[in-house]
Amino acid sequence: MSRTYLITGAASGIGEATATWLRERGNTVIGADLRDADIVADLATPEGRDHLVRRAGELSGGRLDAVIAGAGLGAFEPRTVSVNYFGAVATLEGLRPLLAAGTDPRAVTIASIAAVHPHDPAIADAALAGDEEAALAAARAAVDRGEEYAIYGSTKAALARWVRRTAVTADWAGAGIPLNAIAPGTVVTPMTEPMLARPDLREVIDRTVPMPLHGHARPDRIAPLLAWLTSSENELVTGQVVFIDGGADAVLRGDSAW
Repeated sequence: MSRTYLITGAASGIGEATATWLRERGNTVIGADLRDADIVADLATPEGRDHLVRRAGELSGGRLDAVIAGAGLGAFEPRTVSVNYFGAVATLEGLRPLLAAGTDPRAVTIASIAAVHPHDPAIADAALAGDEEAALAAARAAVDRGEEYAIYGSTKAALARWVRRTAVTADWAGAGIPLNAIAPGTVVTPMTEPMLARPDLREVIDRTVPMPLHGHARPDRIAPLLAWLTSSENELVTGQVVFIDGGADAVLRGDSAW
């Protein structure tokens, strides 16, 4: 049965690959991105987030069956906080009423293996408190002390924690809406290709994200997991951060998580 999806970050990378996968199987996909999308919106801004929600309601006829909040930045700069955490949360919270009107509603967002790396608690805690100004200030402080590399992982750690907290609440589990995140390892996308092209950076990436099973992933290999998590078949999986990382989490954390 055809379903109606909204995907942010749909113009490239994992979002584009997932939109293609779903459309090829007869689903309707409303794409959102900074360009080349059904909804052009900057999720780093409150205005862009409001525009996304408003246009989603108009284009969907007031109902969605699934939302994939995939828009993200890999830059080591404060703006990453606004897109990766606050943009994703605003997308999921803002579109929840449309999901509530859909059939077998499902939602998923994209975290990262970087969520298990050391991160900046000041950024993550401010994000989880809903204080964007404080989170941005903490990110600027990280840049000032030369620790800008912690920004990306901090946003993904906060997002993963938000999913865990939120998925079991009345608005989500209580309303019959599974909410999950996936945590990819290194995926070859326009965001990562410039870094992977530099031997020095590639060595750092492979050391911090070891992927013994098949190495770096293609976006179209991530799409099937997102499709299943947002399908009618997923009735019980919720509040999970599902690693799709070629074994990176198992290498980095071993059995310490259990």
